[in-house]
Amino acid sequence: MLSPAQFSLFMPQMRMDMATIEERVRTAEACGFHKIDLMDHLNPPLLPASPMYDAFVVATAVAAWTERVRIGHMVLCGQFRHPALLAKMAVSLDHFSGGRFDLGIGWGSVPDELGRFGLGDEPPAVRAARLRETLEVVQALLTGEPIDYQGRFFQLENAQQQPTPVNGHIPILIGGAGRKLTMPLVRDFADWWNCPVYGMAELDELIPLAGDARLSVQRAIGLAPSSAARDEVVATAQRRFGDWSLVAGTPDEVAGALNADRAMGAEQFVLQFTDFASPETLSLFAAEVMPAVA
Repeated sequence: MLSPAQFSLFMPQMRMDMATIEERVRTAEACGFHKIDLMDHLNPPLLPASPMYDAFVVATAVAAWTERVRIGHMVLCGQFRHPALLAKMAVSLDHFSGGRFDLGIGWGSVPDELGRFGLGDEPPAVRAARLRETLEVVQALLTGEPIDYQGRFFQLENAQQQPTPVNGHIPILIGGAGRKLTMPLVRDFADWWNCPVYGMAELDELIPLAGDARLSVQRAIGLAPSSAARDEVVATAQRRFGDWSLVAGTPDEVAGALNADRAMGAEQFVLQFTDFASPETLSLFAAEVMPAVA
């Protein structure tokens, strides 16, 4: 039996000022969302001149603005931070939030970003191998014990970090559906597996590759407040997101689509609202969609 559905607000910290981000985060918590997810880029993909705030700075602000929601990223880029630095940042935010931080991480979804900022131009297999070492080092350091590590990318000698996580463990989320490079990482490290929409058609074959990781699904949501507003909302959502992971329509239609994901095993939904998560839309979703999702 599936556990109750969890809803995360995916809110890329771009094209909004801090006051707006705070308003939407506080609204999401009040409405019953389980988690807030941010993104991790050096500038917004496809919009390099648009303003955007740092992933960990905003995550710390979210922790200060809230009391209950979990906090994470969809997803941190493994290339950006040495694993010793990442472990220290993760456990610091874990303590600051009272144990509410989830470590969502990947091996870099925008390769040209890495090249533009001088962070390497490595092929996917190398980046995936680097992420494996990153996760091994982070997990070892979070035990609080001295470690020696001799890898292809990282070498540590008698390295030790304190404190350890508040709850003894920081949950790890890994996204993707590649059978050769990503799914072995999911199997070996992840508490949560975020399956992209392109992988849903192969879900029956991919689930056995995910080990014990629980299934998370990412969706873009265009939520119409009424049948009269439906066509306009759907058209706007399609202009902004195309067909990428889009679920659009009335609350009944959106709930029906999410219940179809539930039937395939989804326990968590990471949702990006096509109107940038206005308080009115978040309240409507909480009132009419959340209770209708099995």
